[in-house]
Amino acid sequence: MLDPSWFVQTCREQGVSLFTGVPDSLLKELCTTLDREVGRGQHVIAANEGAAVGIAIGHHLRTATPALVYLQNSGFGNLVNPLLSLADPDVYRVPMVVLVGWRGQPGVKDEPQHVKQGRVMAGLLDSIQVPWAVLPKDPAEASQILKEALACDGPYVLLVEKDTFTKAVRPATQDRGTLASREEALTALAAAVGREAAIVSTTGMLSRELFEYRERQGGHGQDFLTVGGMGHASSIALGVAMSAPEREVWCFDGDGALLMHLGSLAVIADQAPGHYFHVVFNNGVHDSVGGQPTSIGRVDVVAAAMALGYRQAVSTDDVEEIPDLVSGLRESGGPALLELRVRPGNRPDLGRPTRTPEQNKQAFMAALRGGRG
Repeated sequence: MLDPSWFVQTCREQGVSLFTGVPDSLLKELCTTLDREVGRGQHVIAANEGAAVGIAIGHHLRTATPALVYLQNSGFGNLVNPLLSLADPDVYRVPMVVLVGWRGQPGVKDEPQHVKQGRVMAGLLDSIQVPWAVLPKDPAEASQILKEALACDGPYVLLVEKDTFTKAVRPATQDRGTLASREEALTALAAAVGREAAIVSTTGMLSRELFEYRERQGGHGQDFLTVGGMGHASSIALGVAMSAPEREVWCFDGDGALLMHLGSLAVIADQAPGHYFHVVFNNGVHDSVGGQPTSIGRVDVVAAAMALGYRQAVSTDDVEEIPDLVSGLRESGGPALLELRVRPGNRPDLGRPTRTPEQNKQAFMAALRGGRG
């Protein structure tokens, strides 16, 4: 296995002068090390994977040095466009190492949303004619493959298998203050929204918490759990709302997902469904992949929603205010946004959905038709 501190230092010694990307659970130890050992100007957590490639390109244009871009393979589609239409040797010939967490690797048990992506990953890289290799777990071999990658005049992909990196030194736990947990806020919100509304929840811990809440209450049909496709829950909810004008539609979103495709809010506002309500659980981190910070701290979420055309937007960190805020949003109509500021983290015994994605889909569709899920 590779010590993440050694890996970062080796990258630097071989010429990498910037690290940027979107955090991944298989790269959690590396991301923790980057947060601790690399200064702010040399490490950027990007809004999405394609933006990370753009940052790497801009960095190279000024410094003539390569960057390392990191991501989970589920987000690979977000970077294919700038990777091939800008960084490729046939265009601007921008060298960079692209470190990809290989979720769903054949032969390694993983969640349903990762299986197809993992199975086709090698073939996908071959089809787009990008050089690639699996990152070796032996330090000497890893150092050599890094040299080969950085000698290319364009992107070189390194697939990272599970348990490639050893445990990193963790920073001291920060004081989480008096904010409620996401699960406490979600429970209060789901109760206030009621069982008649359709709910589309974002990928990660939030959907897992919603599933367990429904297990306790009985009945899952009104919820669509967006187990993959980070950042797209709000657009899925829009598609539902436009096709179901008789039913309230609520999107339960996260701050990292919101930032990933923030432009979707303008499209939602343009379509202006009066029964569309968008809730952002803002804990300031990418919680399900290691708790790395997002850039949401620089954003006035309420002002951004209003500037992008929402009819109304409000914010709170008080769970007890949720029922009144939900009533207020309903009275004024959507598209409307509610920001719930919550603390990072989740309980350690949080389970995963026991229904398959297909079962979730069929139950949700039946509920929209007026049946039971």
